[in-house]
Amino acid sequence: MTTEVLLLFLRVLASAALLAFVSALFVVVWREYRVAADIAEDRRRQRGRLVVTRANGSSIEVGTVFPLLPLTSIGRGPTNTIVLDDNFASQEHALVTRRGGQWWLEDRNSSNGTLLNGELVREPTVISSGDLIGIGQIQFKLELE
Repeated sequence: MTTEVLLLFLRVLASAALLAFVSALFVVVWREYRVAADIAEDRRRQRGRLVVTRANGSSIEVGTVFPLLPLTSIGRGPTNTIVLDDNFASQEHALVTRRGGQWWLEDRNSSNGTLLNGELVREPTVISSGDLIGIGQIQFKLELE
């Protein structure tokens, strides 16, 4: 075997090894991208809804449906997920979150408090489908998927 043939063989072998490495790297990066994209999509997905069952003195109508996301903030401020037109609601009134496979309701130190089935919420509380959440003069029914 001549030197030229040996060098050609080594070049082809090195090129094949480089191509295999780049392909394996692409597969790993693609899988990581898909996992991250799936997680991001899951966070954006609607998990249920809050249906208005009472809206005294508010421009929100009974029957209005708000999507429930894994992190849903409720209040009068424009940065909330659900913005309420109610003078009895605080700027950042309450927070509904999904943690550890359960839904939680938390009052955000509101002036008038948050009610869960007629009881004042004093600490983060587990909620379930059918619960009634009172914020200001508005009452929501929780409907989970």
